[in-house]
Amino acid sequence: MNPHADKMAGGLGTQIMLAVLLLAGFLSVPMWANQGVIFLAGVALVQIVFALSFNVIFGLTGMVSFGHAAYFAIGAYACGLLLRETSASIFIGLAAGGFVGGVLAVTIGLVALRRSSGNYFAILTLAFAEMLHILIAKTPWFGREDGLTGIKRPAIHVLGIGSFELTQGDNIFYFTLAAAAVFTLGAWVLWHCKFGRRLAAVRQEPDRAVFLGIDVHRARLTAFTFSGVGAGFAGALYAPLAQLLTPEVGQWHFSALPILFCLLGGTAIFWGPVAGVLVFLGLEHATRNIIGLSETVIGATLLLVVLAFPGGLAGGLVLLRQMWRHKPASSSAMVQEEQV
Repeated sequence: MNPHADKMAGGLGTQIMLAVLLLAGFLSVPMWANQGVIFLAGVALVQIVFALSFNVIFGLTGMVSFGHAAYFAIGAYACGLLLRETSASIFIGLAAGGFVGGVLAVTIGLVALRRSSGNYFAILTLAFAEMLHILIAKTPWFGREDGLTGIKRPAIHVLGIGSFELTQGDNIFYFTLAAAAVFTLGAWVLWHCKFGRRLAAVRQEPDRAVFLGIDVHRARLTAFTFSGVGAGFAGALYAPLAQLLTPEVGQWHFSALPILFCLLGGTAIFWGPVAGVLVFLGLEHATRNIIGLSETVIGATLLLVVLAFPGGLAGGLVLLRQMWRHKPASSSAMVQEEQV
């Protein structure tokens, strides 16, 4: 499927309207929800960043990584340690998380992309992630299995205005929303820019891309690095929100989450992973009180979506929209034929 099929989902105006509706929806959460739902909305924002970063390699480049939790985990722990042990600002923590995520991604990418591809590449990324998970779980500096606690939420000092205390009220949620919005804008630009079109060409026709002068290996490594930066940024965003990090954020099942988000929402449309996150976490929260029901409902929903709409929920909505638009035209044509 064409990674730029989101153009069929509407023009720039439609996408701006969708972004404004999403932003307004998240802004309204503290007005009507309790603290548990507000925290869940903050986690959803983090997962949106995580899913969009993963879709850079999954939806654009066509690569599958089973170890993407490694970049999330290292970004989270880097930010968490900085905020706990130093007086660094939260912006430095976020930058550090994205930086170490990118460094780890380019390091693994230099090895994995040279040595393997396809399924072997996916398994190799999983192996690297599990090694990092074991390292975190066995290192006292990271808190071992007990996790990293005491992560601070430092105040943001705005020149001429004053301090913005993240520990007060729902300020940490609003900060998470603002950071996620900025990242989403950057990801949207990357998806639609010239480099994004090159990645789409690499996925669709690698041999033809080489013929056109595109360095396929370099393009894949760059995309993998950008994806690692985004995942590390998502982890860094999660650290002050949760204030507790455990080795579970580096386990293989955490790497499966962005894959599920993208498959559920759709990979060919930019907003697909966002829809996947919202539906997935919504179903999980709605069925949380009955043991085993959450997994059953989510699994059945994913199976239904994959069978009915291979392009995910977003792709299915685009398909229904196209069918609806063509239906009146077809009906008019049939009436004219009958009159003739």
